Amino acid sequence: MKIVLIGYMGSGKSTIGKLLSKKLNINFIDLDEYIESKLNMSVLEIFSSKGEIFFRKKEHEYVQELMLEKKSFILSTGGGTPCYSNNLGVISEKTSNVFYLKVSIPGLVDRLSKEKEHRPVIKNIPDEDLPEFIGKHLFERNNFYLQSTNIISCDGKTAEEITEEIASGLA
Repeated sequence: MKIVLIGYMGSGKSTIGKLLSKKLNINFIDLDEYIESKLNMSVLEIFSSKGEIFFRKKEHEYVQELMLEKKSFILSTGGGTPCYSNNLGVISEKTSNVFYLKVSIPGLVDRLSKEKEHRPVIKNIPDEDLPEFIGKHLFERNNFYLQSTNIISCDGKTAEEITEEIASGLA
C-alpha cells in the first residue's frame, strides 16, 4: 500500500506520516530526507549550490523512483512537490491514497511562526508578512493540492485524530 501526504509546509505531513507509520506498521519516507541521503547534501545546500531547477529535477526523479520501486510506504512530500514536473500525476497513477492535509492560513501562520528558524524559505520573513506570504503560496498551489483524492481539514484536530481519519479513509 502506498500512502502519500501532500500539503503546505507546516501542515503536519511528517508528524502525521510517522504516526500513521506506527499505526499501520508501514515504512515512512520523508521525501526531503530521501533526496538529502541520495545527494549527500541538505535541501538548503542543494538550493544554494545547485539551484531550484536542479532540485526539482532530482525531486521528480526520486518521486518516480519511489512510486515505481517501493512496494509499501507512507511518503511525506515537500510542500512544492505536487506542483512541479507532473509529480502529482506520477503519484496518482500509482496510488489513490493521496491525502491533502489542509490547514487554514491562520493555522499555518500559527504553526510556522514558531518554526521559522528551521524553515529557510520563511526564516527572514517578518511575522506580520507571514499571512500574505502563505496566502500567496497557497493561492498558487491550491489547484494542485485540491487534485488529491482525499482532503483532510486539519484545523482544530489533533495529530492523532488526523491519523485516524486517514487510516479510515484508505482505499
